[in-house]
Amino acid sequence: MENTKLRRRVLATATATVAVGALALAGLTGVASASPADSAAPAVSADSLSPGLLAAMERDLGLDENEARTRIAGEYRAAAVAAGLEKSLGASYAGARVSGDKADLTVSTTDASAAALITKAGARAEVVGHSLDRLEAAKDALDKAARSKAPKNVPVWYVDVESNRVVVNATDIRAGEAFAKAAGVSGGLITVARTTEQPRALADIRGGDAYYMGGGGRCSVGFSVTRGTQNGFVTAGHCGRAGTTTTGVNQQAQGSFQGSTFPGRDYAWVATNANWVPKPLVNGYGRGDVTVAGSTPSVVGASVCRSGSTTGWHCGTIQQLNTSVTYPEGTISGVTRTSVCAEPGDSGGAYISGSQAQGVTSGGSGNCSSGGTTYFQPLLPALQAYGLTLVTSGGGQPTPTNTPTEQPGGTWAAGTSYAIGSTVTYGGSTYRCLQAHTAQPGWTPDVVPALWQRV
Repeated sequence: MENTKLRRRVLATATATVAVGALALAGLTGVASASPADSAAPAVSADSLSPGLLAAMERDLGLDENEARTRIAGEYRAAAVAAGLEKSLGASYAGARVSGDKADLTVSTTDASAAALITKAGARAEVVGHSLDRLEAAKDALDKAARSKAPKNVPVWYVDVESNRVVVNATDIRAGEAFAKAAGVSGGLITVARTTEQPRALADIRGGDAYYMGGGGRCSVGFSVTRGTQNGFVTAGHCGRAGTTTTGVNQQAQGSFQGSTFPGRDYAWVATNANWVPKPLVNGYGRGDVTVAGSTPSVVGASVCRSGSTTGWHCGTIQQLNTSVTYPEGTISGVTRTSVCAEPGDSGGAYISGSQAQGVTSGGSGNCSSGGTTYFQPLLPALQAYGLTLVTSGGGQPTPTNTPTEQPGGTWAAGTSYAIGSTVTYGGSTYRCLQAHTAQPGWTPDVVPALWQRV
């Protein structure tokens, strides 16, 4: 079967590439074997595992650093042994699994005479009734049936090597049984289990992507933001009022407007549900996503690009800052005028210069066929108004306040442009610039680790 061949190619590649220390894949009777000495987990160097990964394993699995390293080393070894045994056992192979913090390996087979070979390789042998090939063929039949007609009340199905069955999870048992019957799968291979699971697609929050308002209409995402532990995005205020619900580019429930200002200014923010993951990205519409590294405002004449769900990706230049423009709904002040074109539906979308977020599309004139003038609402006032933090490739960027911070001595100064690698002093310490930016009031080196590193 195609899936089986692919799985074996992947396992073979893993065997060749994974670091397994002293483990030897010997050719003894054609089976991957390990001596007692080889059974010890190979050491995992301190540099090979990120502190973030170790911290997450401690949080989610209850493992301290040494236990996490031991488990990962055991899992590396188990993967290599399982790959060798699958090749050796051939059609009788019925799957492998690990258990416990030491990643103890169990390998299943339909051939009782192969149990000794499995044991010799350092794994626990289990004799079962169905080969992995047979189970995967049954699942392939379910997949084919689902492609023709998605099953109702049957959210999940999979090969379970521990039970040696294909498990069909259904909110209604009869629906699960009918699905298996329609796929032509033998009842002897299937277990239908009741579930309350309601899987949903997870999606990224990305600048320039479409979203839809509950009352009708479409706008575009500006930039991913956070407010404490709440995720969301900034957009144009004229797109919705506080309480307006939204669905995302995938037409799934997304969130609701938490604050909106229009006219006067034209900004808003939407808080999203847990299905939406904020990303420091802007949709380049066929030109690759653009990474957001910060929000240093650009000057007049600078190039700027806009991403929107109607016309995609367009660029131009900044013509004037601090512009006032009157729409039928009223006057908007403090917007930036640009030569970038836009059309309805692009509203709220991201304006970015290089890697620096500039603002969200407000309105304009003309179109992207004949050209036009478009205004964007600068980003920083929106962040300040709602206490938001821009999501950046550095992990976040503090929102500058309106009140300048008193400088306790040093060479750092708000309004100064700093290049990567330049150094300043502040509060008796020296700091090195990590990303080019123009310093803003409140962005003192001691509170902006994304921009400055203490040396």
